[in-house]
Amino acid sequence: MPETIEELVRQAVAAAQAAGDLPAFEVTDAGVERPADTSHGEWTSTVALRSARLARMAPAKIAEAVASHMPASPEIEKVEVAGPGFINFYLATAAHNEIFAEARAEGANFGRSDAGHGEKVQVEFISANPTGPLHVGHGRWAAIGDSLCNVLDFAGYDVQREYYINDHGSQMDVFGNSISERYLQIGEVMEKEGLDLDGAVQYLIDDREAYIADEDDSAPETHPYMDSFNEKLGGNSYGGDYIITLAREFWDADGDKWMTATEEERAPEFRERGYKLQLGRIKDTCSSVRCEFDNWKSERSFYVKDPETGVSPIEATFAMLEEQGLLYRTDDGALWVKTTDFGDDKDRVVVKSNGEYTYFASDVAYTWEKLTNYDYEINILGADHHGYIRRVQAVGAAMGFPGKYEVLLGQFVNLLRNGEPVRMSKRRGTMVSFDELIDEAGVDATRYTLISRSSNQTIDFDIENVRKQDSSNPVYYVQYAHARICSILRRAAGVDYAEAERLGMDAVAERAVGPDPDLALLTDPTEAELARTMSKFTELVAGCARDRAPFRITHYVQELASEFHRFYNECQILPSDTRPIDPALSHARLAVCDAVRINLEVALRLIGVSAPDRMYRDSTNDNA
Repeated sequence: MPETIEELVRQAVAAAQAAGDLPAFEVTDAGVERPADTSHGEWTSTVALRSARLARMAPAKIAEAVASHMPASPEIEKVEVAGPGFINFYLATAAHNEIFAEARAEGANFGRSDAGHGEKVQVEFISANPTGPLHVGHGRWAAIGDSLCNVLDFAGYDVQREYYINDHGSQMDVFGNSISERYLQIGEVMEKEGLDLDGAVQYLIDDREAYIADEDDSAPETHPYMDSFNEKLGGNSYGGDYIITLAREFWDADGDKWMTATEEERAPEFRERGYKLQLGRIKDTCSSVRCEFDNWKSERSFYVKDPETGVSPIEATFAMLEEQGLLYRTDDGALWVKTTDFGDDKDRVVVKSNGEYTYFASDVAYTWEKLTNYDYEINILGADHHGYIRRVQAVGAAMGFPGKYEVLLGQFVNLLRNGEPVRMSKRRGTMVSFDELIDEAGVDATRYTLISRSSNQTIDFDIENVRKQDSSNPVYYVQYAHARICSILRRAAGVDYAEAERLGMDAVAERAVGPDPDLALLTDPTEAELARTMSKFTELVAGCARDRAPFRITHYVQELASEFHRFYNECQILPSDTRPIDPALSHARLAVCDAVRINLEVALRLIGVSAPDRMYRDSTNDNA
């Protein structure tokens, strides 16, 4: 429609100029956009405001001349001039309602566009250390990152999803040592307490719970193993229950094999196997919330030398930077990148004076790999990484890719229960895990809530509120609208729930609506409002991709669901014994229902939320 109006405006300007009502000037952009107030029409053109200087006329005069020469169009009901020179367009009923036919014809592709023109974009998100379970904050990055990738793909970008595995560095040794020590403690408990494996594992978990409860250390006799664990590792450890569980897996696989091994023998085994086990659990968590990655990139890979060249990716990157004069050494032998030349507040060291690489060294190589393979890199990080942005963007600029490295900072999640903060003991050693939250709230409610606000705003996640099955819960409200539509279509098609499952809802809808519904019969204001909202969807998705703002999808589905419920309450859809309805109007309204169903399903899929065709599974009752 904006293209149609653009062409009509251009024709009107040309006609006004030919008639001598406007001087000669070129229209480069008719400025077709949606008005903020829908009472001013569905579309407005600012061509008069844009052309005032060229025409040397008041915008209102230009607008009157253009409107008076506007060609007739079956899609436009009327054209009005308003304010200082806006030309407002009111669509004809048929043009309004065409969006319903469009949604039904396009189905799962409704709203898809080529706004991204195939630009290659890599999105890196979550990228938590493989030394523990994902926590609730990671869960938010999962929801934001996956939804953003879905939106980018739907808007015509070529998207790659990547998880960067921080598997290099001393934290991996600490992780392995933590598992190793718990493994030894399990063996000790079995021997001293005469317990089997299950009993020993539970004994250590109870010991740890006692340690957590004893915050003032008034009863050390209740947690000797936790105290021993801390003393042995000097507090440099991972202390969550999951470490005990991982140690138990070594017992399951190897028995007491490692009880008599030396620390040097145990260390690499527990580090590497523990790493693989924990990474597997992270992958399982991601899959459980419908968050899949195209690539899991290991930090270690940047230190591995190419078998043909004998050069590692880090060394190759530094050679490139040195060739461009972007590296220098200080008197102590440390190697630095000249990031201050590209906006950083200080230069960054990549090789210490003792020859060891810094943590930033692999980040430099990773940035080079990203920016040489993609048009844009988007990295989603927690708000505590704010200081990281300038240095990595400076490195990207130094490499010749200014403005190509984007960082989205995600604010944190305030976890509540009935309005009260869920407080964690500092001694617990872990935050609430993402798995725990999913188990309590469910995948749909969790994803929807975590994506419901802009990434730069904190989220108050009240576990009890998101579990409510009433209209106060946004995800339930939206899903209920979809389920209600499915129930209406089943009744219209004369099929029960089991038969609808066998046929699929698309087939049920075709049977319910019938061929060629007469959409011109749809004249109720609630129908017009639904059409107006749905006509924005393609632009909305493209805007979400452009602005990296998938949270807007949640606002849209809530608006669409609200308008559908209003339509449902105002407009009779199906006949009843006491209230007949014209069959043609009924079929047209069923087409509206089907179009909204499709739109809701597409939009919810973009944010990783299901669109249930029923809010409960009792197949003997076909209420929504």
